[in-house]
Amino acid sequence: MAKLLLLQAPHVVPRFNSGRSLISASALYRRPLLVNPQLSYIGPRLRSRFSARALEDSPASSAEMEKEKQEQRRDGVSRERDEDYPTGEMDYENRNAWESLVVKFRMLFAFPWQRVRKGSVLTLTLRGQISDQLKSRFSSGLSLPQISENFVKAAYDPRIAGVYLHIEPLSCGWGKVEEIRRHILDFKKSGKFIVGYINICGLKEYYLGCACSELYAPPSAYSFLYGLTVQASFLGGVFEKVGIEPQVQRIGKYKSAGDQLSRKNISEENYEMLSVLLDNIYANWLDGVSDSTGKKREDVESFINQGVYDIEKLKEEGLIKDIRYDDEVISMLKERLGVEKDKKLPTVNYKKYSGVKKWTLGLTGGRDQIAIIRAGGSISRVKGPLSTPGSSIIAGQLIEKIRSVRESKKYKAAIIRIDSPGGDALASDLMWREIKLLAETKPVIASMSDVAASGGYYMAMAANTIVAENLTLTGSIGVVTARFTLAKLYEKIGFNKETISRGKYAELLGAEERPFKPEEAELFGKSAQHAYQSFRDKAALSRSMPIDKMEEVAQGRVWTGKDAHSRGLVDALGGLSRAIAIAKQKANIPLHKKVTLVEISRPSTSLPDILSGIGSSVIGVDRTLKGLLDELTVTEGVQARMDGIMFQQLGRDSLANPIIDLLKDYLSSLR
Repeated sequence: MAKLLLLQAPHVVPRFNSGRSLISASALYRRPLLVNPQLSYIGPRLRSRFSARALEDSPASSAEMEKEKQEQRRDGVSRERDEDYPTGEMDYENRNAWESLVVKFRMLFAFPWQRVRKGSVLTLTLRGQISDQLKSRFSSGLSLPQISENFVKAAYDPRIAGVYLHIEPLSCGWGKVEEIRRHILDFKKSGKFIVGYINICGLKEYYLGCACSELYAPPSAYSFLYGLTVQASFLGGVFEKVGIEPQVQRIGKYKSAGDQLSRKNISEENYEMLSVLLDNIYANWLDGVSDSTGKKREDVESFINQGVYDIEKLKEEGLIKDIRYDDEVISMLKERLGVEKDKKLPTVNYKKYSGVKKWTLGLTGGRDQIAIIRAGGSISRVKGPLSTPGSSIIAGQLIEKIRSVRESKKYKAAIIRIDSPGGDALASDLMWREIKLLAETKPVIASMSDVAASGGYYMAMAANTIVAENLTLTGSIGVVTARFTLAKLYEKIGFNKETISRGKYAELLGAEERPFKPEEAELFGKSAQHAYQSFRDKAALSRSMPIDKMEEVAQGRVWTGKDAHSRGLVDALGGLSRAIAIAKQKANIPLHKKVTLVEISRPSTSLPDILSGIGSSVIGVDRTLKGLLDELTVTEGVQARMDGIMFQQLGRDSLANPIIDLLKDYLSSLR
């Protein structure tokens, strides 16, 4: 029962040159990016920081820049700086008379189920998990690409008067929250209203809600604006009581997965890492809320520290517009749109509006094509019994898609969109190789979502350029391998197991009824060290960084995107729109020119996949139990996975059952 786990880290936020003034990266996020994440990308006036600097810099400052680059090369770092990349930022442009006429003409020929009544309000409810994958019409749940596209379409759709956004408790990560917030702010540039409604006010929910034009809540709404917490679970005491002895080989002082199995309390290194992550997330939240509400950062923090639970207090402080029930908000919108009281407010929901074609609204792309390859979920070599479509990264399937893009001449560039905490190390390495080969034929940009750590980062580092969100969790370049000795447990329950073997090390991973022999322990440690050095050295090579400098940022440490950027693990901060703009720059496509985005990982609409999605909810318990039994009895290969505790606690609802959390954390460390 031995597994090797590799850990990683996230991203950072720099400064950008805009006009004559310097704007912080957080300001860039507050000015959202317009992206059509499915088939096309519309960029009426994409700004390039590179071209801006070329016009503004004096010869002296240009010489200073060149001198700095030469110093970076001497240090072994020769990558471009963040401000050398285009931001992907977009200014909304009104259509001219001819463009409006063409759109109206196309609307006449839309299918009945794609028609929307003029003056309609787009209704959207955000809740729970939000997938970074495209969803078919048969799939349930929310899809970030479709949410993003709906905001873009609604901004340009003359039939849409505004958006009514219900925000329920979210369990997605901060990377996706940042992307959605960016689209909310972009939508506001159209001049249309976006009204938010919140029942349970947590930090993520309010972070999105305060970006809306107006935010309402019912009198009975719950307020949980108390701050941020992160919890780490330790199983050392549990194992000791039941007679299980974890034999852990940890490479990297921040490799907390080993602590989870063997310790009874948190280590100094793990405490340091978690504290820094928490500080980054909290600071980003305070800055965003301060910007949206117009309040001073210290005043927002002071309000949080008061422990406010009464929603009335949020109204008094100007953190929400008013306290109203849902029907009262709808009545207000009817009055605003001139709808009679006895008539229904014309609305179109998320699912129906997702079927409205971009062609109808004149949002199709140009002749140049950029491939989007989505990689989300845990990494494995083959499809497991618990896998559902789009829930994991199957190396063989993704490699086929990467090769198809490499062999095709129609794609000018490719974007690998990653949302993965890692998984099988061998699978990660095989995909790294294919992405590296792809990057030798055309520009490849890695775009990180909530998490791209360990095996997820392994994939990303093969790209020419890495783009991460401010709070993406990334890095985790480290290894931990563990085997469980069950001798005391077997003795307690009266179980006996005899092993007959041939070969000096044949029982290295199979004889759990006894501890390691000295020579076995030595081999076990050397194997882990070899896996770590291979990962670290490839990361150093991919990032044009000396090994000793990579060692400083590796050691299993998880970083936010902001900190990872400042340490050279990523190149630029932003969302998918910025990745697209950089891809255009690298492919020598003018930034103002439209491109067509081709989704390579489109959702399957085959009958077997549809039935498997339905069946997973019906017989899921039976399959889960079987999978857990398999997991506890058979383990294969080295794992490149970020610690499950880290990702789940920082990226989900804190009100979940702690017992379930403990089991999930334990099982994720074994996978």
